Amino acid sequence: MAIAVANETLTPPVFLAPLAGITDLPFRNLVRRFGAGLVVSEMVASQEMVQAKPGVRERAELGVEVEGTSVQIAGREAHWMAEAARVIAGRGAKIIDINMGCPAKKVTNGYSGSALLRDLDHALTLIEAVVEAVDIPVTLKTRLGWDDDLLNAPELARRAEGAGIRMITIHGRTRCQFYKGRADWAAIRAVKDAITIPVIANGDIIDAQSAETALRLSGGDGVMIGRGAQGRPWILAEVAHALYGTKAPQKPVGAEFAQMARSHYEEMLSFYGAELGLRVARKHLGWYMDEAGTPKGLRRAILTERDPAKVLGQLDAALAGEWEPAA
Repeated sequence: MAIAVANETLTPPVFLAPLAGITDLPFRNLVRRFGAGLVVSEMVASQEMVQAKPGVRERAELGVEVEGTSVQIAGREAHWMAEAARVIAGRGAKIIDINMGCPAKKVTNGYSGSALLRDLDHALTLIEAVVEAVDIPVTLKTRLGWDDDLLNAPELARRAEGAGIRMITIHGRTRCQFYKGRADWAAIRAVKDAITIPVIANGDIIDAQSAETALRLSGGDGVMIGRGAQGRPWILAEVAHALYGTKAPQKPVGAEFAQMARSHYEEMLSFYGAELGLRVARKHLGWYMDEAGTPKGLRRAILTERDPAKVLGQLDAALAGEWEPAA
């Protein structure tokens, strides 16, 4: 059940994927409280992080002091990738992850993320620079390839393992698929067959059934869940219980669900400040209300409210089922 990444033991092998604008520190803390073998920070742009001299909140966002946390970095220049890795490791990080899978145009147009799948020689210079810069384990997250004509994840994986990468996560799509269609978990097996280090399957894993199927088809050593955790921070623990017999989480319902959302909201307000926290939290509140089946009118009222205190005052009604069901 455990995965060894150098001197770090990750258990259970059900991990939270990095999602820009979603898997911030408050959300990762919530997922960890339910149970996860690893949570990964939002992607950090290497050069910007080193040059920007981040403030208290930005430094806290890395979550380096939180057990079972990996910090993900991205970039296109070996110098800045190495410098960012040194800074992050110096602050106490236990694991650094390299992003070579982000499909966003603003990332790939800068020759970062999954754009690196088009130039494996250059990709390897970044990997080697990061591995050589730090004494902590370095992992890699990528995709099957750039498009259907360039499915080179197995080659990248072999070369990355040779350069010192300790674990690889594969999203079962190409960059050009973005998030369309279905993740091809079976295609991940070619990566698993090419290397000896752990391989984690990612993409469209939303529950225990999809996780079990992804593991069976990919031959992977674990799974990583991203969008499936939106509005359901307990889902990783549910999957771990079903697959590995870990302790079953107490899925919150009714008043407990409302209290969980209130606590998450308050933590976001504290972390970001009231004005920014109000805006950033809306997506999470929307997913919670989708999960609870909140009436559309009440949902709209909460998501357009500008006073955090009034939002908090309405969450019990919105999430604890304190309304008359539609006929």
